[in-house]
Amino acid sequence: MDKKEKVLADFYRYLKKERGFSNNTVKAYQNDLSRFLAFLPNNISGFDKVNRESIRGFLESEIDRKDLKTPTSSKTIARRLASIKSLFKYLLQSEQVINNPAILVKTPKVSKTLPNFIDQKVIESLMKIPDESTNKGLRDRAILELFYSTGIRLSELIALNIQEIDSGNQLIKVYGKGNKERLIPFGNRAKFCIENYLKSRALSISNAPKNEPLFVNKKNKRVPKSTIQRRIRNYIKLVAEGQNLGPHILRHSFATHLMDMGADIRSVKDLLGHSSLSSTQIYTHIKPERMKSIYKQAHPHGGK
Repeated sequence: MDKKEKVLADFYRYLKKERGFSNNTVKAYQNDLSRFLAFLPNNISGFDKVNRESIRGFLESEIDRKDLKTPTSSKTIARRLASIKSLFKYLLQSEQVINNPAILVKTPKVSKTLPNFIDQKVIESLMKIPDESTNKGLRDRAILELFYSTGIRLSELIALNIQEIDSGNQLIKVYGKGNKERLIPFGNRAKFCIENYLKSRALSISNAPKNEPLFVNKKNKRVPKSTIQRRIRNYIKLVAEGQNLGPHILRHSFATHLMDMGADIRSVKDLLGHSSLSSTQIYTHIKPERMKSIYKQAHPHGGK
């Protein structure tokens, strides 16, 4: 392991232990920075020798990659640069470098596309698909309802334990990105579906053992990410068409429907666990009909 590789290994440990980043987030950093490391010429012995031109040269090489059928997106380039900026911020704070060359490199503009979402009527059809005469169907219905009722991330749902559900107050405790804790309310439908599913496992919210996973497979192990992705995708395909029809579209639908019904953007931000409003603003696309209605009600000259 050379000097630069050792520095990166220490950085990844810092991200995981000090910053509380998830394994998936750390892997994304590893992917970006391993590409950056491979690009750097051999005569750059340490990161203290890296300059702005080195970083810009790397980003340009990523844009011009010939091994890809489609060009690298601006979003990917921005993420690569964000990883490099985080690394040099860490190196500066730990006094391993005396200046930060990444700060001089501008982040490319990323075009934000509106998230896909499922219409409310289609959501109702979706909830009726799982076969609730089976344990697996009861589990899947509870998963669908919890995704849509709370807007939680896939990783957050998988990590849920039964003890993190406050049935009386109808709140769930979630540990999101950076291990940040937040409480999310859920409705009667989600409560009913969760309780029905737990009954099929001869459990209840009040008597479950400590650290017992909320959702499990037939081996009574925490249900794998790939299983949930596959099953939810298959259910959604029965009622909707398009791309990215996985669990995340239910999170998009949760946020979109809240905004459409007049929810405050800051409240939606907190429910989603976003660190900044800029991430939540993508959901502020309001249907034209509702926009006209709001205009007519709110503007002095909006009526006929």
